[in-house]
Amino acid sequence: MSLIPPGSIETFIDLDGGRVRVLRSTSRPVAPSRAGSAVSDAPAAEPRRCATRPAPVLLIHGGGTDNSAISWYEVFAALGAAGTSREVIAIDLPGFGRTTGIEPVGGAPELAGFVARAAHALAIPRAVVMGVSMGGDVALNLALRHPELVAALVLIAPGGLVPVFRNRAAQFSAWLAAQLPDALLVPLTRLANRHVETVIKAIVKDPDALPPQVLDEFTREARRPGAGMAYGRYNQASLGPWSMRNNLLPAVGRVGVPALFFHGQDDPLVDPEGSRLASELMPDARLVLVPECGHWAQLEASDRFLTEVRDFLAYIDRRQCRPPASTP
Repeated sequence: MSLIPPGSIETFIDLDGGRVRVLRSTSRPVAPSRAGSAVSDAPAAEPRRCATRPAPVLLIHGGGTDNSAISWYEVFAALGAAGTSREVIAIDLPGFGRTTGIEPVGGAPELAGFVARAAHALAIPRAVVMGVSMGGDVALNLALRHPELVAALVLIAPGGLVPVFRNRAAQFSAWLAAQLPDALLVPLTRLANRHVETVIKAIVKDPDALPPQVLDEFTREARRPGAGMAYGRYNQASLGPWSMRNNLLPAVGRVGVPALFFHGQDDPLVDPEGSRLASELMPDARLVLVPECGHWAQLEASDRFLTEVRDFLAYIDRRQCRPPASTP
């Protein structure tokens, strides 16, 4: 049985010839009335000062052994609780979780295209897009390629922000490993996925900080037939022999929407320097570096993460409700 995060329900949509798993918050979105007051059966939350519904949150999980329930286990109950008017939505990308019947689509631009098609199929308006690791790379590509869908970004240890993986020797070795044919890649991936505890210890600072339900789901995902192959396709598309093909640092200055970077200072997989550089290049970005925290910062430091996200969403809501500037 798969994990369903508290505060969410599991649904499915037909897309690209397959079946896509969608997690949605259980709160009922509040529609503004003509008079500007919210109409809902739920108890009233904080009064709103404008008739505009707050932007929904669209969640994009990471790579490796991940799915929406793992990455976003803590988010639905916190941000989409009953009585609020903000909808929270997450999708399992092709080759991950409970999405079936769709072949892995490749690199971050292709994954961003898939997310855009899913957003249109789900009738999601312009959203605050939240992505972790590979999902952060996808979210940035979505903002650059489909800006009409993105109201703001929350990026947790995002990929796609380094020119070279560690050094030239490591870059070439990683590229070479990604070129292995499927006849070798499939059994090697299955072998690696057997060592779940070793993987967890390699990516987080303190495994005891993770909810046990997340660890159980991580194990189930690692043992799912075909697990890891979609991430392999992402790596094949992203890694060049001497540099990263998915480096977005030259392009992030064009992302005009507000962005929050949240990154563990002790992240062993994605260098926080990429988040620092990107936050300086983007016109409206803020960076939170979390001490004593590894790669899964939204889970390892969930209280701090949710506090920062709530503050950021309040900032986005204020911008959304700001009256238009008067013209002379």
